[in-house]
Amino acid sequence: MTTVCDEVIFVDDDEDLRAAHVQGLELAGFRVWPFASAAAGLAAISADFAGAVVTDVRMPGMDGLELFERVRAADPDIPVILITGHGDVSMAVEALQQGAYDFVAKPFPMERLVGALRRALEKRSLVLDNRRLERAAAAADEDVPLLGAAPIMERLRRTIRQVAEAEVDVLVQGETGTGKGVIARALHRLSPRRNRQFVAVSCAALPEAVFEAELFGREASAAAPRRIAGRLEQAERGTLFLDDVESLAPPLQAKLLGVIEERAYQPVGAAEPRYADVRIIAASKTDLSEAVRAGSFRADLFYRLKVVTLTAPPLRERREDIPLLFGRFLADAAARFRRPAPPLTEPARRRLMEHGWPGNVRELAHFAERVALGLTEDFEPAAGPALEPGAPQPGLAARMEQHEAALIREALEAAEGDVRAALEILQLPRKTFYDKLNRHGIRIQDYRRKSS
Repeated sequence: MTTVCDEVIFVDDDEDLRAAHVQGLELAGFRVWPFASAAAGLAAISADFAGAVVTDVRMPGMDGLELFERVRAADPDIPVILITGHGDVSMAVEALQQGAYDFVAKPFPMERLVGALRRALEKRSLVLDNRRLERAAAAADEDVPLLGAAPIMERLRRTIRQVAEAEVDVLVQGETGTGKGVIARALHRLSPRRNRQFVAVSCAALPEAVFEAELFGREASAAAPRRIAGRLEQAERGTLFLDDVESLAPPLQAKLLGVIEERAYQPVGAAEPRYADVRIIAASKTDLSEAVRAGSFRADLFYRLKVVTLTAPPLRERREDIPLLFGRFLADAAARFRRPAPPLTEPARRRLMEHGWPGNVRELAHFAERVALGLTEDFEPAAGPALEPGAPQPGLAARMEQHEAALIREALEAAEGDVRAALEILQLPRKTFYDKLNRHGIRIQDYRRKSS
């Protein structure tokens, strides 16, 4: 979750001024810890202090400048705001050059200090969130490369490790772009089959006419002299990953059920069946129990597949991970493209959190690449031409048209120009979809990723 920074350590040896400033800051919504000496304030700062320090410069013993230096040595990212008299401004400016966050010169309105503190605490929140990202990245090792510090992701990583060693089939369910393939590969990588093949089959891209030859293989014959090893044979003693299993036609579901029940298959043209020593991991972007109730998926196949069911959560169920994931994807993309990564500001973070991300992690990663390449403006899609002052606002119909076009563009962005995936996100008939593209002047090719 996003770190909330609202703590302020306030140091001033003048009791009356300290009490007045503390009261003003508390009325502004800060949690304030007042101290009469720099030494006492310094002792209250912990390793992951989620706040900022405000200190007077001129104090007996350790003064404000020495306190700043001590804080900087402990954690250079803790913001320190100096309160100075007119004679100390030059020293405060020098401290700014050395890393102090800001200074306010006496006398000052409370709004000046409140504004500086709010900006400082926003910066501190970003720093602490980036540190959480680094810890999450360390926890998500090469075996289970699922980033995220949300509790639901921590539980998923633990479950993957527990299930991987068991010789059971697994059903992975989750929306488009949630990382079902990553989960499947992690299960294989952590299993006793890790040294054998991981063979992925896209059921959505497998026409019914070639299903048997593709999955079961084909023996050589006079009509087809070349023998073809099927995916089951390729995955022998390894893992067979059936992606988009919900898209299989009923006859193909029956054939797959036979393989799972008997662990046997018969290549096209073969006289005898063969036994398959494979672990099957199936993935579906729809709830298969709903598909069973709707009659589009066999109940017996569903129960055979769901020995263990894992769910890849959508981003909307772990929104606190969005800034962390975006920061990681942006840094990776910037390094890959050899460009500096633009900073993640608080307004940009808010925009990231407000977006729906229907394409989930895949859409977020793609968007980070576009940001790294400078193909977006201020981290958000253009909202349309600005209206001149006093110009009439568009009517409801026009605004609905604008909103519809924006949703279509979001879906194409998430699907990377893949029409079938965009149709699933929007849940539109194909003809209606193309009619809307023409009406809004949207080109599918603008959203397809260029091959590298």
